Amino acid sequence: MSPPHQFHPAARILHWIMAVAIVAMLFIGVGMASTASGARTSLLPVHRSLGVVLLALTAVRLGVRLARRAPPLPADMPAWQRRAAGASQVVLYVLMFAIPIVGWAMLSAGGYPVTLLGGVSLPSIAPQSPALHAALRRAHTYLALLLFGVFLQHLAAALFHLLIRNDDVFASMAPRWRPRLSRRVHAGDGRPPSDVGERGAKLG
Repeated sequence: MSPPHQFHPAARILHWIMAVAIVAMLFIGVGMASTASGARTSLLPVHRSLGVVLLALTAVRLGVRLARRAPPLPADMPAWQRRAAGASQVVLYVLMFAIPIVGWAMLSAGGYPVTLLGGVSLPSIAPQSPALHAALRRAHTYLALLLFGVFLQHLAAALFHLLIRNDDVFASMAPRWRPRLSRRVHAGDGRPPSDVGERGAKLG
């Protein structure tokens, strides 16, 4: 079976929903940290709910990723860029799992009820401890900053493929995939560039 030229529709939908949710959660987190007004109280359940939703979506997305083959990277990509792409994917998944869980444990250690929008309460997952709460709070902050940095790197890489390399990497995850006649042969395809383009045109 030949490799796909685009990600599975479920993976693409999850990708863009989660991208918007991550940006929203990061900005809400910054807003909560920079104010002590009543707005912080109203932002807390939104931030917690987004975290739980992202945790669930990450699990679903990982399942889709394991069940469906990803499109191959262009064959002419340097080896270090391939390694960097794989490493950034692993780091993103680890952070998307770790940040909500650490935040949940932080609230549990501080003795705070984990109440979501709609009044739904989650059970405690860590013993109450001021020292543990402080350590988890620092970890949650540092992990969020790391996620922001990795997110910017991921965005820069997508724009690099779209605007500089002008290959199909960005298109493979775009909401609406418009195949183009690429001059590059995808890794593992082994056919001339013209055949790759003709097949992509037929898929569109």
